[in-house]
Amino acid sequence: MDKEKKEESSAIHPAVAPLSYLLGTWKGEGEGGYPTINSFRYGEELHFSHPASGKPVIAYSHKTWKLDSGQPMHSESGYWRPKPHGSLEVVIAQSTGLAEVLGTYSAEDNVIKLHSQVVANASKVREISRVYEMVNGDLHYVVQMATNLTTLQPHLKAVLKKLP
Repeated sequence: MDKEKKEESSAIHPAVAPLSYLLGTWKGEGEGGYPTINSFRYGEELHFSHPASGKPVIAYSHKTWKLDSGQPMHSESGYWRPKPHGSLEVVIAQSTGLAEVLGTYSAEDNVIKLHSQVVANASKVREISRVYEMVNGDLHYVVQMATNLTTLQPHLKAVLKKLP
């Protein structure tokens, strides 16, 4: 493959450009809790990539682990597809079998607000909300969840730093 074609294939699709600040690997620590479970802390890594296909999509993966032992806790993966006018199609499959479809974003404010339109294969979870925000170069996020027994409640929050 010549140099011109290689550069063209690695170019960011125009639809992905407003969210390109996410591309790369983010790592940090978070804390979780819920009215029905004990509070906990965890390590975490998120990875966002733009496939070389040049299509308007960002591949997403997320994994967490226990801070004291390094034992895996949770993982999920999916795709984020930016659409015109700040809408965002996001499909996430969790290691628990639960699947989510969500999304909107504000490129100007570097804030992404995702709210479940569908939560599939969940016996108890009926609604999920995620907010990602850039603050002084760090990626902050908050996840809220509603179950059959609760309304939308804080569940997870973390601050992640981008790896070089």
